[in-house]
Amino acid sequence: MTTLSDTLFTSTLNAIYSGELAPGDEVNEAALAGRFGVSRGPVREAVRRLQGIGLVSREPYMRATVVRLTATQVRELFEMREALEGMACRLAAQRMSDAEQERVAADLDAARAARLAARKSRARAPDFDFHERIIRASGNARITNTLCGDLYHVLRVYRRRSGAVPERSDEAHAEHWQILRALRARDGELAESLMRAHIARAAVKVTERLHALDGRRR
Repeated sequence: MTTLSDTLFTSTLNAIYSGELAPGDEVNEAALAGRFGVSRGPVREAVRRLQGIGLVSREPYMRATVVRLTATQVRELFEMREALEGMACRLAAQRMSDAEQERVAADLDAARAARLAARKSRARAPDFDFHERIIRASGNARITNTLCGDLYHVLRVYRRRSGAVPERSDEAHAEHWQILRALRARDGELAESLMRAHIARAAVKVTERLHALDGRRR
């Protein structure tokens, strides 16, 4: 049974994913309660859950804010991703079923078409995560638990920043297809190399954006 706190948690989580609540922004419980027309109790519970997964921080005597990582912390996060997702991709080339490859291919194209339509109408883009699908297809529980557990939420926020520029989004789509072709060919070495290069490029983009934002704040 879905509770009011569950609904508020999901809505606030999506606001963070979309950038409506950006890293460093205050998570104002009173404002959220007013927005959703509820008391502050379930909002407070939802915010606690966001703290529990590492997306919201609250220092003593300070207001809750969306976690904001430094450029160095983000670089380190992407370096870890590069190593683990590269290996996940190599394993997926061996273990991913033909049927799952076809489902990912269809979903990748559908998400691309929906994203282009959303870009014109300024609607919310569809929820499709190519990386999560590949990680889970690796069949390695430790890699999956590391990248798809609580850390997944922070990763997703900063991954979104690397693809926020339309040109990078287009490049990323082409790179996803290259990776998928390597998976279809069962070429683990190539799949790993392409995934690592893809994440390294994303890391450059996101750290550039963070440095630019830091410059504006000064």
